[in-house]
Amino acid sequence: MATGLRPAQRVERQRISQQQQGVIHVGNSLTRSLNNGQNSLRSKDNTKPLLSPPPRRSVTPNSRSYSRDFDDDNDPGRVRVAVRIRPRNAEDLSEADFADCVELHPELKRLKLRKNNWNSESYKFDEVFTETASQKRVYEVVAKPVVESVLSGYNGTVMAYGQTGTGKTFTLGRLGKDDASERGIMVRAVEDILANISLASDTVEASYLQLYMESIQDLLAPEKMNIPINEDPRTGEVSLPGAVTVKVRDLDHFLELLQIGEANRHAANTKLNTESSRSHAILMVYIRRSVPEIVEDDVNSQDMKIKSNFPLVRKSKLLIVDLAGSERLDKSGSEGILLEEAKFINLSLTSLGKCINALAENSPHIPTRDSKLTRLLRDSFGGTARTSLIITIGPSSRHQAETTSTIMFGQRAMKIVNMVKLKEEFDYESLCRKLETQVDHLTAEIDREQKLRKKEKYDLEKQLQECHDSFNETRKNLVTKSEFLEKENTRLELDLKEILAELNCQKDQNSLLQDKIADLEMSLKQNKQHQLENSTYQKVLADTTQMYEEKIAELIKQLEVERAQSGSVQEQLDAMKKLSDDHQKVIQQHEMENSKYQKALADTAQMYEKKLMELSKKLEDEHTRSEGAQEQLDLANMLLTDYQNSMQGQEENSELRLKLEEMYRLHESTANELQSLKVELKDQIQEKEAICEKLNDVQEKLSAEEKRRKTVEHELVNLKKSTPECDKDFEDKKLYMKENIRGNSVFGTSASFNKSGTLRASQSAQRATIAKICEEVGLQKIIRLLNSEDSDVQIHAVKVIANLAAEDVNQETIVEEGGLDALLTMLRSSQNATILRVASGAIANLAMNEMNQGLIVSKGGAQLLAKTASETDDPQTLRMVAGALANLCGNEKLHAMLKEDGGIKALLGMVRSGNSDVIAQVARGLANFAKCESRAVVQEHRKGCSLLMEDRALEWLIANCNIASDSTRRHVELALCHLAQNEDNANDFISSGGLRELQRISMESSREDIRDLAKKMLKSNTVFQSEMRSGWH
Repeated sequence: MATGLRPAQRVERQRISQQQQGVIHVGNSLTRSLNNGQNSLRSKDNTKPLLSPPPRRSVTPNSRSYSRDFDDDNDPGRVRVAVRIRPRNAEDLSEADFADCVELHPELKRLKLRKNNWNSESYKFDEVFTETASQKRVYEVVAKPVVESVLSGYNGTVMAYGQTGTGKTFTLGRLGKDDASERGIMVRAVEDILANISLASDTVEASYLQLYMESIQDLLAPEKMNIPINEDPRTGEVSLPGAVTVKVRDLDHFLELLQIGEANRHAANTKLNTESSRSHAILMVYIRRSVPEIVEDDVNSQDMKIKSNFPLVRKSKLLIVDLAGSERLDKSGSEGILLEEAKFINLSLTSLGKCINALAENSPHIPTRDSKLTRLLRDSFGGTARTSLIITIGPSSRHQAETTSTIMFGQRAMKIVNMVKLKEEFDYESLCRKLETQVDHLTAEIDREQKLRKKEKYDLEKQLQECHDSFNETRKNLVTKSEFLEKENTRLELDLKEILAELNCQKDQNSLLQDKIADLEMSLKQNKQHQLENSTYQKVLADTTQMYEEKIAELIKQLEVERAQSGSVQEQLDAMKKLSDDHQKVIQQHEMENSKYQKALADTAQMYEKKLMELSKKLEDEHTRSEGAQEQLDLANMLLTDYQNSMQGQEENSELRLKLEEMYRLHESTANELQSLKVELKDQIQEKEAICEKLNDVQEKLSAEEKRRKTVEHELVNLKKSTPECDKDFEDKKLYMKENIRGNSVFGTSASFNKSGTLRASQSAQRATIAKICEEVGLQKIIRLLNSEDSDVQIHAVKVIANLAAEDVNQETIVEEGGLDALLTMLRSSQNATILRVASGAIANLAMNEMNQGLIVSKGGAQLLAKTASETDDPQTLRMVAGALANLCGNEKLHAMLKEDGGIKALLGMVRSGNSDVIAQVARGLANFAKCESRAVVQEHRKGCSLLMEDRALEWLIANCNIASDSTRRHVELALCHLAQNEDNANDFISSGGLRELQRISMESSREDIRDLAKKMLKSNTVFQSEMRSGWH
């Protein structure tokens, strides 16, 4: 037995030793493959034309010897430069002696720098941002391409350069706590990075540093100062081993880090900036991403090829540099420690400028070691990183020298071409962990198999012994089994007979089942007949439903008729209230004659007024009226007639009480009918929900119309390409267009008649250009473009419509083609300041026509203009809105609707801007309103106090009687004179001091016609005459 097991043991030992040798061989082959893969990856990198910098320097003449024009946008290595202009601040606006020295052409990506009134130079950049450019657009144009490259494995740099106080920190480091739209490039870049990686397999780490007085300090750990700079002698990469590196968990965590860093950053108050940065801030974001790649490795072992899956990792770095602003000591007023800080800032910026000049001129020597700033930015300019630079400037010519220096810095930087290089290497750590795991697994597998073999050997020996024992027992059992089988045979024969008997029983049961199946077939036929009957019932139900729907439609019509009747009933109730007041006056006149019945009559009149008030309130709440209310009104009229004739006896008063009680009962019956009408209204609301489903079909039609509109937009884009000079001419003549809209189109004043011959010629040329565009494209297509999704297309289209609307011959066509509806839609939905301003001006032009005025107000134009005025603080937009409302105030028929829509309140609210042009339009609107109102009072078309009294317009007019502007003062004086023409306004004039102002106008006004009008109002108004006489006495 022992000799029989020895061959099996030898085979098992040989197999285990072969497995151990295979594990060792696989480990050696993986090591060799790793080395070969590294060498092949290095050779692969060396074959790329953009990846050949020398080992000790990343900045070489070869990396800067590209003689390409910087207009080539296809070169990914060229430094991209954008320019952003800061909006005018209070200091710029207060300096009238200094005009703007910069003129932007964003559509041409050009900037024009004025040296003097007759000489200027034009510079081209990769992007030009105006003062209205949003933070989102700046990020998407300047930083987002760099962030995408960093996510792909390349190094990237975003840097801001410019004079102090021009908005570098706002552009890069704005946190946007209260408004997310104001977030700077730092927050938006990290937000994009976190959104495009997997935190499970990738990592994002950040360091935040500042270079203060040539000392590198950690903003996240302020105690770490004067951090050294290390350079890798093999690759030339720069590192800061002493800086704190924090792993970013999410965006909120990153915002907390930025807040800590900003709190530790050095800032001071200078003459140029209240929060001037006194150090260069550098945000370093390190990204590590896993990239699986299959690498084939040939191993000459048993003529087999082993394919191993080697993990790759991409390590990239993003630098966001907020440079401290360059400044001149005579302008910033720096002293003491601020003076020392300014020296170090200017020194580092000068070193950076020298490097930029050397790189732009392909100098053989780059002075990167002159400053720590240039050492940190060594990879950004002339290195392997993709770099975007945004330069910030101010509009004032007081800083023309600093602006020129900044622009030239950007021009030189655009000539630099970097050698963009992919940072990719093997993930040695994960590979080692994987190999260790495999070795441990194989070792455990070998141990398990050895134990299994030993156990199997023991089990086999034991089974062999058991087989010998069982063989002897089996012989004994065979004899006993044969005897048992004979007995079992006899038993099976008996069982067979029993099974035959059971089969006979089953046949009988099958016959019974057949009978049941026949019954089920009969019941199935009956069910089919029931289904036919149900279908007829459903048809009857559908007819009944249709009949009920027709009844509901009739009830809706009846409800509309009742609503119309309720309106007339309301007017009659008002008339009855007035009659009731007159009747009370009659009661007072006959009080001496009817003292006996005075108390009873007073109680009856009070009860009658109470009932009328309750009935009026229910009519306003429910907006419905039943036929019972009309009967109640007739009874009330009869009661009033009887009541006027019942002053002579007590018996008639008792009859009046009985009739009033009967009227109360009728009122209760009317309330019950109103409750039933409420139920009907609920049913109608359910029907409205069904109608909403039909709107889906209309939406599909609108989508088809949207496709046709996009084709029209495409045609306009082609037209813009063919006639680019039109838009340029429009932008160059902004001042002329501003005066033209103010003088002729919007406000209808006579200022445009003082224009010179040159401006008139320019106006005719511009109108000819617009007419040409209208003829080639078509007015209908231009109006369709007002609904475009592209804001630039909308701006161009609305400018053309605004200029066309300035002429009376075009206004009717614009309204018929739907131009007015499109302009109102833009006011309702657009958030673009330019669109709101030009659309308001176009509506103001259309409002010069009386027919268009009614359409504008009926379509909710007054409400939209009031909403626009409340949501904007732009003086030009407010001036356009005020001009439109002022034109609408010249129509007396629209005064009540303007009052209800909030137009008058919005007009008075716009004086908050303090702009003289806006205030002039407000005064003109009030003068138009008062003039039309006084004309209606003279013609006896209107009675009562002026609608302007409720909005406290009189107080504003009195307070601004002595305003500096002659035209504004003239409108204010006219408004006061016209308001004084209405005698119902006399008491308000006297109480608010308006009478004194009217007397002053009659003597001191600069216009003779206004003085005569004021004198006429003082003489014709009896209340004024009596007040002046009492004042004289």
